[in-house]
Amino acid sequence: MSISPTEPREGGAATAAGRGRLNADSTALQDFQVIFRQQPAVSGGNHFGSRLAFPRSGKVFVSTGERFKFHPAQDLSTHLGKLIRINPDGSVPPDNPFVNRAGGRPEIWSYGHRNIQGLAVHPESGVLWEGEFGPRGGDEINIPEPGRNYGWPLVSWGDHYDGGKIPKPPTRPDLADAVYHWTPSVSFSGMTFYTGAAFTAWRGNLLLAGLASRALIRLTLAGARVTDEERIPLGRRIRHVAQGPDGLLYLLTDEDQGRILRLKPDR
Repeated sequence: MSISPTEPREGGAATAAGRGRLNADSTALQDFQVIFRQQPAVSGGNHFGSRLAFPRSGKVFVSTGERFKFHPAQDLSTHLGKLIRINPDGSVPPDNPFVNRAGGRPEIWSYGHRNIQGLAVHPESGVLWEGEFGPRGGDEINIPEPGRNYGWPLVSWGDHYDGGKIPKPPTRPDLADAVYHWTPSVSFSGMTFYTGAAFTAWRGNLLLAGLASRALIRLTLAGARVTDEERIPLGRRIRHVAQGPDGLLYLLTDEDQGRILRLKPDR
């Protein structure tokens, strides 16, 4: 079992990732070890990112946020605002893009991210997709490529919270642009590709857990393009969406008395 907690450390706090084994009756985690620690730890309570994904390669992706510090997302000497790729034991794969970059963190896969809240591996292509919060607008979906710069805070489809304008991605063709984006924000968090049999019309769709949008968001895809969007209102903030072994959908609410909701076809 792998988890990605927030870890208090000297200087503040940071995202971490670790693994352990559930005991025989699944009531406790044993032999837990930390396999990644975001550097540096900083003060503040925002933008921890903290999602895990497990591609077919056997590697582990760990998402991080830039901790609301903005420009460290462009600094390869930090893990802030980066997508991390490591081996299951925490070691660095030798084919990571910045392994031989002087002053760069070898765990980095891609950079210029604001706050990655969703990771999902495409069930057919095996390609990783990610989703991240924009500022005031500009939430986006990306297909992160090794070594690419995704622009934050140099460009964004959104604006600063105080109304200040941010250059839009087309002004910097050297930076990777989003596959899809929203303004105003939908504030989605967890995401998954649907492969089950219960919702037959949804097979191959990308499902997003909506926080501010208080909905399940369904994206229809054609290759790497989003061709359609549907929002299923649920009346509460949704933190994560997962497909169960029965093909039904299980939604985690984001509230003081959180619940797990089960979504099944209306038939």
